[in-house]
Order: sequence, then structure tokens, then C-alpha cells
Amino acid sequence: LEQGRAKALMARIQDAGTEVVKAKAGTGSATLSMAYAAARFGDSCLRALAGEHGVYEYAYVESKLVPGLDFFSSRVRIGYNGVAEFLPLGSLNNLESDNLNALRSELAGSIKKGVEFVNTK
Repeated sequence: LEQGRAKALMARIQDAGTEVVKAKAGTGSATLSMAYAAARFGDSCLRALAGEHGVYEYAYVESKLVPGLDFFSSRVRIGYNGVAEFLPLGSLNNLESDNLNALRSELAGSIKKGVEFVNTK
């Protein structure tokens, strides 16, 4: 994918929720997309609990896939006891690598705040 198109696509994905709200003229949000994602993930977990093999999903979970970031979203294989395997991220092109490096400190800060919140409850 040509770099200009890749940047435009990344921007559109990042602003997808805002785009939905604008399309609904302020009368709604992207909750249907979130509900679908939650239903799909729940279904995958139930299938794995029922003993089905080869159940794969993307999940934001604790992992060591990205050094310095204790949580990251990646493809995982779900088994009876939860995440059975973290699939590698694959190679990143220069644009993807630059974006990850630029966001690293913001992601680390968000992760720290989330962990602190959970530990105070």
C-alpha cells in the first residue's frame, strides 16, 4: 500500500467513531460496532470453553509482544483456560514502526493509569 494511502487509511480508522457520530448528526454513537465486537469475542470464548480448537481473535491483553508495553492488542488463540497463544505481530513497515514509536510513551502512560485504577478497586 502506497504510504500516502496508508496514512489516509490510518487516519480514517482512528477517527471512525467520530465519523459515525457525524453521520448520525449527533443522534448516536458507534455503540453498535462495540456491541458486535463484544458479542463476537464472547462467542469465541464460549466456543473455546466448549473445547473447540483453533479459535482466534484480536484482544487487548497483557503480553510481552511489544517490549516496554505490558498490554497490547494482537491476535491470540483462545483456549479452554483463556489466551493459549500470542501470535507474533509480524514485520512492521517504516510507517507502522514510526507510528508505534511515536505512540509508545502515550500507550505506556495509559497502561499505567489503567493498572493503577484496577489496583485501587
